[in-house]
Amino acid sequence: MSATFSSLSFRNYRLWFAGALVANVGTWMQRVAQDWLVLTELTDESGVAVGITTALQFAPTLVLSAWAGLLADRFDRRKLLVLTQVAQGVLAAGLGALVLSGHAQLWQVYAFAGLLGVVTAIDGPVRQTFVAELVPAGRLSNAVGLNSASFNAARLIGPGLAGLLIAAVGSGWVFVINAATFAATIVSLTLMRRSELYSMPHAPRAKGQIREGIAYVRNRSDILVIMVVVGVVSTFGLNFQLTSALMARTEFGRGAQEYGILGSVLAIGSLTGALLAARRDRPRVRLVIGSAFAFGVTTGVMALMPTYVSYAIACIPVGLASLTMMTAANTSIQMSTDPRMRGRVMSLYMVVFLGATPVGSPIVGWIGETFGARWSIGVGSISAILVSVGAALWARNRWGVQVRYHVASRPHLEVLYPGDRTERDLERDSTRPTPPTSPTTPGRRRATEAPARVAAQDAADAQHAA
Repeated sequence: MSATFSSLSFRNYRLWFAGALVANVGTWMQRVAQDWLVLTELTDESGVAVGITTALQFAPTLVLSAWAGLLADRFDRRKLLVLTQVAQGVLAAGLGALVLSGHAQLWQVYAFAGLLGVVTAIDGPVRQTFVAELVPAGRLSNAVGLNSASFNAARLIGPGLAGLLIAAVGSGWVFVINAATFAATIVSLTLMRRSELYSMPHAPRAKGQIREGIAYVRNRSDILVIMVVVGVVSTFGLNFQLTSALMARTEFGRGAQEYGILGSVLAIGSLTGALLAARRDRPRVRLVIGSAFAFGVTTGVMALMPTYVSYAIACIPVGLASLTMMTAANTSIQMSTDPRMRGRVMSLYMVVFLGATPVGSPIVGWIGETFGARWSIGVGSISAILVSVGAALWARNRWGVQVRYHVASRPHLEVLYPGDRTERDLERDSTRPTPPTSPTTPGRRRATEAPARVAAQDAADAQHAA
């Protein structure tokens, strides 16, 4: 089997992949239908209302995600996932029934979005860490990449299918269909063989475990860099549901079908990025920073596109850059974190990644209404470029990262962390005389102990980043 799809050789992972693919198609269908319902049927094309709906769907992550991460570290993750899938299916069916009955109001959509956000906040950390139970540790990077491929293959199918269904039968039936798709994940979870799961250690019940997770992250500067970069980009840039709806409706005068197509085209780039991610053994922090910068550049270009067709084409590199950043961040954190802490650390990452949306969506929606749809994309572009450049400068100063460019030899671009040695370095150092050593006095030793501890931690974080 190709290295790109090596995780599919494990039966439990194949079941998970298939079930998640079906459920993800339904989820993307509901996202498009929900935003279109709010934008065109329940309001007079209000970007703020769409932003509030999105914010309510992700706001519970800010409150519940850390607790959910503790659940993921303590309890059976497979059973927790069955419960969250059932709950999401019930909520989708309830909203569908409300719309089909003709009684749906904006406040009711807000309420369902908030309830779905509560379930999603619990589901996220459990889902992220459960992957490590389906494949051996050496396949984790590949499994995370294929998970993203499944998500974005669904993104390729779901929005376009939703647009067709909305035009044909209305939004209500899209919600009902999504409710049915959760059965695929539930069946796949129940069919898994427990004997073939790769069990992870569970955290014992004790006081202060959430604080312990926060302290762990606070002492890992590499994880903090990733969270800052992803948090800023997620807040102002990863609002595609909102910005694409505004661009399709107000800038290009298109309908639900064309709006759905934009999501599918974006997924072409995302799916490509996911498949490339599945081939990487271990992504580095520099990939997170570099892809965030690429996201800023590509979204800036996309915001300037004059026609619907050129805008749709520009979505492809945006999808590639955003998915590369998200997958690299997810995998880098999971692979460098103590397994006993993984649920709590991933929950804090989910707070940053998804919890930023309630803050950013209303702001981006207001910018779109006040200054135009193109500026709702432009603010994300500017933010991504600024945070990625800032993170690169910080890493250079704190970790001693060096960037070298060679015109005449390969690799043309080298990113070197402390301890990395190139052939040029070795050749230069071999010609230098060895400096004499001098004894260190006790007073001098004490004076340098604290800086040494800081340097040791920075060196360890740089090693994780490398």
